[in-house]
Amino acid sequence: MMKHWNEKIRAIFINLDTRLQLVIIGTLVGLCSGFAAVGLNYGLEKLSHLLEQLHGNFYVFLFPMAGITLTVLVLKYIIKDFGGHGVPEVLYSVSMKGGALKLRSSFSRLVGSLITIASGGSAGPEAPVVISGAAIGSNIAGYFKSNERIRVAVTGSGAAAAIASIFNAPVTGVIFTMEVILGEWVPQNMLPVAISSVTGTVVSRLLKGNQIPFLHREFGFNINDIFATVGLAVAFALFSLVFIRMLKWVSMTLDKYLRNFLVQAVCGGLLVGVITIFFPIVKGEGYELVRELIAGDFTSPAAVVLVLILMKMLATSLTLGAGGAGGVFAPSLVIGSLGGFFYFQLLTLVFPRATFTGAALFSLVGMAGMLSGTLHAPLSGIFLIVEITGGYDAILPLLLVSFLTSTLVKLVEKHSIYHYELVKKGYLLRPRTDGRILSEIQPEELLETDLVTVYPGMVLKELIPLIKKSRRNYFPVEDRNTGKFLGMVYFNDIKNYLFDTHLLNSIIVEEVMETELTTVSLNDRVGDILNTFDAANAWSLPVVESNKFLGLISKATMLDHYRKELKAQTEE
Repeated sequence: MMKHWNEKIRAIFINLDTRLQLVIIGTLVGLCSGFAAVGLNYGLEKLSHLLEQLHGNFYVFLFPMAGITLTVLVLKYIIKDFGGHGVPEVLYSVSMKGGALKLRSSFSRLVGSLITIASGGSAGPEAPVVISGAAIGSNIAGYFKSNERIRVAVTGSGAAAAIASIFNAPVTGVIFTMEVILGEWVPQNMLPVAISSVTGTVVSRLLKGNQIPFLHREFGFNINDIFATVGLAVAFALFSLVFIRMLKWVSMTLDKYLRNFLVQAVCGGLLVGVITIFFPIVKGEGYELVRELIAGDFTSPAAVVLVLILMKMLATSLTLGAGGAGGVFAPSLVIGSLGGFFYFQLLTLVFPRATFTGAALFSLVGMAGMLSGTLHAPLSGIFLIVEITGGYDAILPLLLVSFLTSTLVKLVEKHSIYHYELVKKGYLLRPRTDGRILSEIQPEELLETDLVTVYPGMVLKELIPLIKKSRRNYFPVEDRNTGKFLGMVYFNDIKNYLFDTHLLNSIIVEEVMETELTTVSLNDRVGDILNTFDAANAWSLPVVESNKFLGLISKATMLDHYRKELKAQTEE
């Protein structure tokens, strides 16, 4: 009975206009993602409050270790959905798998981040919520048997709803998805993304109220502040680079010296616990500290603030590198607000007579700078800070710092922490780029099989009738008994012999065949095959698997398919 109704619903849905399909799915995804984000926030509040009652006991420093270890056990061995910060997996799904994500990803990272963050791990809940929302969107699109283009858009809309609902920031949800997740601003994508973002925000506001997460005092800014923000951009470019490099270094070091996941979790968690003994302010997401900073209620010497920044970076790197579930959004906000405060303190020391608006402005703007530099997403940084602080009055310094910081960081680090590993492995394929277009072409589509096979013992005279009937200038050579591929005979290499009767009867194929060949396989990606063409300076390559000749791939055929695929994607 249930199967009958499912088929009936799908049949009705498939016959709807594509835009109406996107509106319906976008609304469903927004509702589900909104509830997921609110549920995580509620769980963090309750579990954190419960564990805070135990603070003061000597064993509290063990909590991060216990939380990260439990997270690894739950995600790797029970739910079996372990690895990554969340956002890179969504990017991989969109780039390589047509937006397909496992259903268990819709809840696994929520559980993991709840345990990790509530126990004192230094991470944010945003990345787990993003993969949860994206997985919800992917599976709803799968239920309706939507095509790949719609599924990718809906996967992105789940991420938008998650960000929008957790921050009460609908515009940021849209911009983050278009800028970071999907990488293209097209109407078909924007429709479900906007619908989901609005729906997720409505769910959040109905359940939590229409609150701005980080209220600040109203302030203006003067010309000194504008000039000072140029230096702030340089400072945050440095902070962003240190943070990105530290995240990479800690992860690689743990993988190199501690191969076992549980050992990594225990050691990394212990180090986080030790850091929190001396610097308890770096625990968890750290949003209370952000509220103090942008409200102007925080005071501390510059040297202490700099140490807090470095300790927050290290604690976050250890938490994520050791297997904790979480993201870098919240840590970036904390580091950004502390960094802005630190920079203001230096300004007042260097320019004691200059007039600046105050530390709160620089803390607020610093959050946008850190997000823009770390994520390579200046628009997301600007609009997130505007929406979560109500800081429209600081829009000019926000614009300046965000774009300058992002630009400076890209001079050194071409890819963000989300993109780095994917680019290194060739898994980040943005729409309408060479990589994405080539990924849509399968090697089997390029295979040319109309070649005439020859054998090593044949004399050249026997090749003449084969040459006459062949459309090719090259001939694969195989062992007559085993079928093993031995090499190729090229017409240009033998044409001088064809007019000499004596040579025709005395030279055999084995003497003139080319054996030092670059070959490819049908298991290779087309992008890799194109790189092989360039490296070998060739126009055609034999396809060989298990020593058997399968056919030929020519660069001309590949370029023809490339042109057709580019035209198809451009017309969508």
